[in-house]
Amino acid sequence: MNGNAWKDRGAKLMNRAHRVVLTVSGNRLLANPFGMPTVELHTTGRKSGLPRSCYLTAPVHDSDRVVLVASKGGDDRHPDWYRNLQAYPDAELVIHGRRRKIRARTANAEEKAELWPRITEAYRGYASYQQRTSRDIPVVICELRD
Repeated sequence: MNGNAWKDRGAKLMNRAHRVVLTVSGNRLLANPFGMPTVELHTTGRKSGLPRSCYLTAPVHDSDRVVLVASKGGDDRHPDWYRNLQAYPDAELVIHGRRRKIRARTANAEEKAELWPRITEAYRGYASYQQRTSRDIPVVICELRD
């Protein structure tokens, strides 16, 4: 098994562990790591067409949008959830216990320049992730639809 396969398995294991901790604790533990809310993103698999879900943090959010960062910990590859949203931008996320319909899009350069300081203020690790990779880490704007 190559290094990327191990990283992918580790990420999936962490996601499952996060789900268990949130479920067992009644969404009390790990609900706001680093002061950012945890969201559960529900997408459609770009290859399989099957429902997929993962837990992410939302460094910027307000009444109209939730901003996600497709960092994958500074990996040189985009996360699967981001590629799924590129193929199927209509999705759902759960934030603060409420399931919401979204339309996701990648922030343009101007939007990213405006959001990036707020993102790295919420969690400095995102700046380290960007330094770790040659790819431009996408910022995803999830516009709330309901």
